[in-house]
Amino acid sequence: MIRIFESVQRVSICNILCTIKNGGLHMRKMGKHIPGLIVTLVVLITAIVFAVMLLNMKVIPTKFIAVIGLVMLVLIVIVGALVWSTDGKIRFVVGVILAAVFAAVFILGSMYVYKTHSTLAGISGVNTEVTEVGIYVRADDSADSIEATADYVYGVLTDLDRANSDKAIQEVDSETGKTVQVQEYAGLTELVDGLLNGQTGAIVLNSAYLSVIEEMDGYSDISSRIKELTVKKVETTIEPQETEAKAEESTNDGSVYTIFISGIDSRSGLVAKSRSDSNIIATVNTATRQVLLVSTPRDYFVPLSISGGAPDKLTHAGIYGIDVCMDTLGMLYDIDINYYFRINFGGFVKVIDALGGITVNSDYDFDSKNILGYHFNKGENYVNGEQALIFARERYAFQEGDRQRGKNQMEVIRGVVKKALSPEILTSYSSILSSLDGCFGTNITYEEIAQILQQQLTNGGDWTIVSYSVNGTGATEKPYSMSQKAYVMVPDYNTVDKAKSLMEKVRNGEVVTQEEADAPVGSTSESTDTQSVTEPGTVAAETATNADGTAADGATTDGAAATDGTTTDTTTQQ
Repeated sequence: MIRIFESVQRVSICNILCTIKNGGLHMRKMGKHIPGLIVTLVVLITAIVFAVMLLNMKVIPTKFIAVIGLVMLVLIVIVGALVWSTDGKIRFVVGVILAAVFAAVFILGSMYVYKTHSTLAGISGVNTEVTEVGIYVRADDSADSIEATADYVYGVLTDLDRANSDKAIQEVDSETGKTVQVQEYAGLTELVDGLLNGQTGAIVLNSAYLSVIEEMDGYSDISSRIKELTVKKVETTIEPQETEAKAEESTNDGSVYTIFISGIDSRSGLVAKSRSDSNIIATVNTATRQVLLVSTPRDYFVPLSISGGAPDKLTHAGIYGIDVCMDTLGMLYDIDINYYFRINFGGFVKVIDALGGITVNSDYDFDSKNILGYHFNKGENYVNGEQALIFARERYAFQEGDRQRGKNQMEVIRGVVKKALSPEILTSYSSILSSLDGCFGTNITYEEIAQILQQQLTNGGDWTIVSYSVNGTGATEKPYSMSQKAYVMVPDYNTVDKAKSLMEKVRNGEVVTQEEADAPVGSTSESTDTQSVTEPGTVAAETATNADGTAADGATTDGAAATDGTTTDTTTQQ
């Protein structure tokens, strides 16, 4: 028995030792695969994150994502095969290096996708606007707060921007703890005069009106004669008027967009209400890849949507909100404009510099009238951001003044679009995305922008961009938003009708050429009681002044000036 027991014991010990030995061998074998599994898993996770972010961005077409996914899968399999075992050290090292490269590419791609998504989300879907309403007192007033004006009489405009003025007065009542006395004035100059003459102690004024007042005769120094106590910011929702959709617009398959492009130079940001320095309607047909840009001069003398039929300068529509701009242009061209794209031209410099410059075509050989004195050749000019901004702003160097400026602004937009669609942007993609911040804003939704980009990536091809500018006749009239006469441009409705026809053709998918847009039309301006005048400050105005001693706005250039700095029939360039 004892011998049998010892034999069994020896066998058991041998089995245990063999099991331990085999287990150790198995563990060693498993240990050869664990590093490879970890490396493969890291690459797989980075690839999955990249793929999910691509899907969420909604810009890349599905078929492209499928191809990208397949390529990533093949790369992961290759890495897995190379790092499966540590036995082949050279093969394992090569696999780890490839894994690091692939993971870095996926991470970098995820970062670019995130930045692209964030940038597009930041500029799209903007449906609010801010009105800055200032409380002003005389420059020599000792008041330094709203509380100090509790016993003042406040001046407000009777009709202009009254809703925002009333909201500001309500806040003043709340801050002072009492209902302040209010005095109404019919016009801007009367409001300011009431403050300066002591009839009121403070006034409530939309800050956007200051630039209007400053260019009125006798008020150029108004900013030094009054001081701002505070600014009340009133936020409103942008709601274009709902009108009966035109048949040609309602029957399209979602490929046609009519967009108001507003160019501003506002220090208060894109959402602040301010005069629009450029007013361009873009009719975009994504099916035919056609874009028609129609520029309307800022001095166009047309009824605003809120003026009850009284005509005003188009640029003043921006004071009342971008929805008023869209509705006013919609009335002029008999179309529905539900989208806007706002450009801050000051920030536009960053975008063009990030693109590495653009090419613009100039109709004339000219020198800019600003202090930098840039020269532009007739034909193509390669310009940087600052030069492009000056090219887009210049108007005094041209006979056509603001109308030529509108053409140049459209040329800058054309140059940016062409450069943005070129492969060159890949070398500076990150800086371009960074430059967009604070430069653009639109109420077009992210999904709609993504759909347009997806169509472009799917179909490819170049876009045809045609530009056209409506015309008119210079005159001296009293605009709705001003208290005295000013230079305006009475519309030439033949050019307006041509613009309507070109827009309709693009909406219907017909081909429109630049030659067709450039073809001359007859002239049918509405009759006015004033003589035709040229735009003040332009080459045409200087020529008229030198020829007969009379300024383009009708004011005599020789002889003694009136003691109050005005003439009987004042003309102001605004």
